[in-house]
Amino acid sequence: MARSFNQVTLMGNLTRDPELRTTPNGQSVCSFALALNRSYKGQDGEWKEMTDFIDIVAWGPLGERVAQYLSKGRPALVSGRLQSRSWEQDGQKRNKVEVVANDVTFLGSPGGGTSQTSTDEPAATPKKASDSKKPAKKDEKEEDVVIEDIGDEPINLDDIPF
Repeated sequence: MARSFNQVTLMGNLTRDPELRTTPNGQSVCSFALALNRSYKGQDGEWKEMTDFIDIVAWGPLGERVAQYLSKGRPALVSGRLQSRSWEQDGQKRNKVEVVANDVTFLGSPGGGTSQTSTDEPAATPKKASDSKKPAKKDEKEEDVVIEDIGDEPINLDDIPF
């Protein structure tokens, strides 16, 4: 019999604060959910946005760290496996598929955003290539490096030459 492969990697924002519980035998378990945004082109040719909400479970010390450092709105990268559970509640059979986390990477700043600057200061405006009078050199400081602003528009797959 061939072995199966069950691996999931997700990146999104927490939909709520993590909930840390302890099982009767003393094991820590943390539950949280990620909102995953995706774009697609509809039948009418317009770009549409969808959000999927995925439940995550982290056990032991990993769950304790998630509960300590993450909060609603924070971005996170989760690696783990899919697990299905079934139980009976009020005479009805219930099923649930969730991700059991093996690793959680905390993304963004502790304040909830993804920028590295404080929310009290205005964000630095990136320099455009046209603003530069000379190319960046190895010995120049980081703030002297030219950054080209590409915007947040969706990529048209028809524009890709391959």
